[in-house]
Amino acid sequence: MSEIGHIAAEIFRRGHSARRMVVAIAGPPGSGKTTLAASIRDAVAGGGQTAAVLGLDGFHFDDALLEARGWRSRKGAPHTFDFAGFRHLLRRIRSVEDEIAIPVFDRNIEIARSAADVIGADTRIVLVEGNYLLLDDSPWDSLEELFDVTVFLDVPRDELERRLLQRWREHGKSEAEGRVWVSSNDMSNVDLVLAKRRPADIVI
Repeated sequence: MSEIGHIAAEIFRRGHSARRMVVAIAGPPGSGKTTLAASIRDAVAGGGQTAAVLGLDGFHFDDALLEARGWRSRKGAPHTFDFAGFRHLLRRIRSVEDEIAIPVFDRNIEIARSAADVIGADTRIVLVEGNYLLLDDSPWDSLEELFDVTVFLDVPRDELERRLLQRWREHGKSEAEGRVWVSSNDMSNVDLVLAKRRPADIVI
């Protein structure tokens, strides 16, 4: 069985009688969380279940706010997210409201678009992906009770750096700009995620 199939099977096994399952997909920047979440969503749909993806990146503080607080150079660090808003939305998702609007981060313009998608009451499996979902530090550790299954993507640090440099090239940064950003910001976030994480049910 493929890794995707294994995760989908574990979700089905744990949630065979649950009205809704919330699955955390965590990992450092560049580990492939978004791609994995989309693949699992498709596999779950192939098994006859309704699924949706929620990204933590949709809760980035806007660049203007980051500038005003002096945090722009650390965008992507834990304190640059609306944690309270994220946790509140997860609680709404667990309560299975009729329809929940969710934000979506547009990486092409580096802006979170409010209410860009919805999770309906009939959505049985919600795949939540983000860097800090398993961060063993306050207040992030309070999320543990909100997830039914947790997945962690364990990718070698050198490979993460290579992928992040490639990401910024694809988004228009020069080689020099990309290297400065990755070394001064992205890799600090990578090291935090790798050093301070709670155990996951599944590690890839």
